[in-house]
Amino acid sequence: DYKWGCVHAHVRTRTRTRTRTRTRTRTRTRTDDYVEALSRLHLTVTRAYKVNPDISFEVFIHKVDGLSDDHKIEKQRDIHKRTNTDLTDAGLEQIHLSLYLTSIYDHSIFEAFSKVVQKLIPQLPTLENLLNIFISNSGIEKAFLFDVGSKIYIATDSSPVDMQTYELCCDMIDVVIDISCIYGMPNTEAGLPHDKDSMAIIHLNNTTVIYLKEVTKFLAMVCFLRKESFARKGLIDYNFHCFKKAIQEVFDVRVKVQQSRKLLNQRRWSKLTLTSGVCSSTH
Repeated sequence: DYKWGCVHAHVRTRTRTRTRTRTRTRTRTRTDDYVEALSRLHLTVTRAYKVNPDISFEVFIHKVDGLSDDHKIEKQRDIHKRTNTDLTDAGLEQIHLSLYLTSIYDHSIFEAFSKVVQKLIPQLPTLENLLNIFISNSGIEKAFLFDVGSKIYIATDSSPVDMQTYELCCDMIDVVIDISCIYGMPNTEAGLPHDKDSMAIIHLNNTTVIYLKEVTKFLAMVCFLRKESFARKGLIDYNFHCFKKAIQEVFDVRVKVQQSRKLLNQRRWSKLTLTSGVCSSTH
């Protein structure tokens, strides 16, 4: 069933595009290793596009940990070129595939999922703008808005994302959850080891401070700043309070819009049912 768009296409194509390169074949990889996978990917994409032309395709290229950085880029380019050529030959050059290099041995899989999920969030530009305003007024270098359970960041500011920074964020979330499970209060809301008031501070040995604060019971903001900037913690906390309030308003608007659409659809359905009933009685 491809009618639900990006999520279903992403899951299906992900299983079709795994490369068969193993660590032991680090010095000997052939393009033939993924010819069959590309053929299946092409079949999946063409069938899905016929059902839903608005579908988005997200392709994960798995098991790239055994390749050098240059070899990874080379393989990604080769796969991108082959898929585009096959789609062009089939008269489907308008289809766009997004490719991601992933591995279970680092955080690349989480980063790839983050980029996919962000495409499904209509409020993303608003969230990014709020983060930009927050960091510019608080002396913060980088900020992420994380889903705590999955360690997927749903938004970040406009500055580039560094993989090492993202890994530190994930490690901090793990530390917070582990400590909360051991020393946290029992019977917390929704059975989670953390709540909307949780926070954590980690001082690194390079004068960098990582600051985590819960936005909701599911979302948390993780930010990086210098030690001298953290001296103004009162200002940062006040700005965070304003940011948190704005985030809540953004999602409240979304909920109200969904409720209004649901009510409107119910009214339309009621009118249609009533009209059909009158016509049947008259007949």
